[in-house]
Amino acid sequence: MTSAEGSGPSPDLPRNARILLPLFIAALAVLSIYRYSTVPQREVVVLQGRSMGTTWSVKIAVADLPRSAQEKIAKAVETRLNEVDQRMSTWKPDSELSRFNRAPEGHPFRVSTITLQVFELAQQVSEHSHGAFDVTVGPAVDAWGFGPQARDAPAPSLEASLALRRHMGFQHLRVDATHSSLEKLIPGMSCDLSAIAKGFAVDQVAEELSRRGQNDFLVELGGELRASGRHLDGSAWRVGVERPDPGRRLVHQIIELEDLAMATSGDYRNFREIDGRRVSHTIDPRTARPIEHPLASVTVVDRTAAEADAWATALNVLGAKAGYALAIERDMRALFIVHDAQGFRSFTTPRFEPLLASEVAEPE
Repeated sequence: MTSAEGSGPSPDLPRNARILLPLFIAALAVLSIYRYSTVPQREVVVLQGRSMGTTWSVKIAVADLPRSAQEKIAKAVETRLNEVDQRMSTWKPDSELSRFNRAPEGHPFRVSTITLQVFELAQQVSEHSHGAFDVTVGPAVDAWGFGPQARDAPAPSLEASLALRRHMGFQHLRVDATHSSLEKLIPGMSCDLSAIAKGFAVDQVAEELSRRGQNDFLVELGGELRASGRHLDGSAWRVGVERPDPGRRLVHQIIELEDLAMATSGDYRNFREIDGRRVSHTIDPRTARPIEHPLASVTVVDRTAAEADAWATALNVLGAKAGYALAIERDMRALFIVHDAQGFRSFTTPRFEPLLASEVAEPE
């Protein structure tokens, strides 16, 4: 008997059996599908909290993690985040950064290893972005009302902005790795690490998770992300790039991350109204004034969250045309979203395209 001949019920079976057998087989098939579809899927472990003026979350792709282990990891995450905040916050008067900002020029100021690391990276990005990223932007941040003494002050005039520039400039900041110190070379300088510290904090959490033997996780702090390994089902971590709409929270694009970090810089969440005009919190260090161009947001994917954070700010300051040109020159992964007559349009660098999700799905 060939397989084709054996595909149906035997003609020797009684008539009732010949009718009921296919129904019984179909019922078994339906039951199997039902049991398969309702088998509970393993969930990732989710830890959450607040730090650095925002929220954080850690998702760990493990089938089972004892409550005691979760509590230890959550405490370690809080410790790492609080350490960065205590070192680099401009909002804490006793932070390492605040004390450096009050220190006089011409005197080396010793800092911790992690603070020095952030300043070293900041200086590199400043140099490669031709000053579009510059942590010495502190005087302008304060003057425009975005610093710790936020106030409803009038917009500084062009003359006042030029005067601010006399107290700024990454070239006038000495970072001494040998002696782990910082030194201001001009008076009135103050630094603001808000465009790099959160990314660095994400990296610190990722380092802590790896040290504890976790290899598959997604860390998020105030929108800055870092992914390691894969999800429980073997797929890459899916994360959403937000649509830069100040009135709604919508996903503009979903991307897939594996052993990469992501950060976004935009004009749509943090801004002030001055004389009926919306003023971005992103200050161009080259002019000491808020950016004014059609670029709504830039998302950068890089090896570390600190690099992604800093470069997203730098490209946002440069604007769509110059930012895109520099991203191409440096072979970066970047997504640009620009305001236009229809609302928004977006474009990416070639290296970003492979990260785009191939199908519509909810982000993590």
